[in-house]
Amino acid sequence: MRIVTTPMCEEVVKLAGIKDYKVNKNPDLEEGDLAILLSESKVKMDSLAIKLNTPKQLFESIRKVSKLTDHELSGDEILEFFNGYDYCMKYLTNHDNSQVKVKVISKFLTDIAENIGFEINDENYDYVIYPDYLKDNVENESVMLVEIPSHGFASKNPFERIEKRYAILEKLIFD
Repeated sequence: MRIVTTPMCEEVVKLAGIKDYKVNKNPDLEEGDLAILLSESKVKMDSLAIKLNTPKQLFESIRKVSKLTDHELSGDEILEFFNGYDYCMKYLTNHDNSQVKVKVISKFLTDIAENIGFEINDENYDYVIYPDYLKDNVENESVMLVEIPSHGFASKNPFERIEKRYAILEKLIFD
């Protein structure tokens, strides 16, 4: 089977144990049987959509991709990849930080805010959390704005991406 993945998903493909694959931002430009890509992406070939916004999504995506190999990874084997990534380990489960009221602009950030346990409310909030590419949409807000780096401005490594985003957002808990 010829697998094609996007740069944002390559680390998961490697960790899952797939050794023979192509990387292309647009998998349809490659000859392939299966594309492994972020769930928001669409391609013409058969695909396996994964999510990498939260630690739990990352864990489940590694598990899902490893099922394509001769050795499906166990939960303990997957957890080893999380060693050294404090936020990834801490937020493998959901938390309750509902004292922090936020408005979220973007689906991927909603996943993260829910995982951290923020109260998401479009009417009564203290912070607006938005991806960098939507900065122009939030300039008129009268509350604190929290810009989060999107895929284009964050590490390709999903663990590092989670660490950076969660570090920014966890500061809101202690404000």
